[in-house]
Amino acid sequence: MLIQWYPGHIAKAEKELQEQLKRIDVVLEVRDARILAASAHPQVKHWAEGKLHLIICNRMDAIAATDLELWQKYFQAQKITAFFTDGRSGEGVRQVLQIAQGGAEAVNARRKHRGMLPRPARAVVIGFPNVGKSALINRLLQRKATASANRPGVTKQLRWVRLSDQIELLDSPGVIPPLLQDQEVAVKLAICDDIGTASYDVVLVASRAVELWRARGINLGDRYGLAVDAEETGASYLQRLAHTKHHGDQLRTAQRLLHDFRTGKLGAIALELPEENSPYAKAEIKSA
Repeated sequence: MLIQWYPGHIAKAEKELQEQLKRIDVVLEVRDARILAASAHPQVKHWAEGKLHLIICNRMDAIAATDLELWQKYFQAQKITAFFTDGRSGEGVRQVLQIAQGGAEAVNARRKHRGMLPRPARAVVIGFPNVGKSALINRLLQRKATASANRPGVTKQLRWVRLSDQIELLDSPGVIPPLLQDQEVAVKLAICDDIGTASYDVVLVASRAVELWRARGINLGDRYGLAVDAEETGASYLQRLAHTKHHGDQLRTAQRLLHDFRTGKLGAIALELPEENSPYAKAEIKSA
């Protein structure tokens, strides 16, 4: 399976974003809490250089409290400024706003020192598609100012919104590398619905998801009445489940499995943990 997805609107938006970054003071990088390594864009470190860089770990409700604590300790140990939020309920968003406003005050303190007039600080929200950027912005604004839906590719173009008298916010479409070199990362993006569905085979992605869930100790037998054998491949389990539940229809079974995970019906599951021996995780998280 090869997963690649780089639609035209993302290529155009990324070019426009790089032009706007010269004016930006604060970078709010939004990641998916279920895949905090895989949803780290490799270019953000470069884009945020010289700016206040905050990592927003959204969808905190989708991972177990024990896993959330592991990630919090990891970021603290690495001296990385990271916040855990739930864009739907608003949990954790106020703290992000407070830190961003502190950044705005620092911008104007520097301008005053140089004899310049104050201005609103300029912040940008950056992240992969469907990690919850628009929902987060709406929570920050306390009103629905941007379109938000649980699928990738809803936001198509850059747009400035006034967050407060102190901060102007640039909402950007989801950005993704032109080439996904690590296909394990691409599979995790697909499992979490953070990449366009046209880029992957649903049955193959669901098969791999079964294996990842088993590694996380998730007992699918609790929900489907059919457990995954210890040495069984995800593809074999999907076949058996399709035969039991959907008259052998593997596509329908795969869609159900992914839907149940994405909507939390399988429980709160982090697909990545900080202590995992993943070169990608170490490289990308430490680069933030």
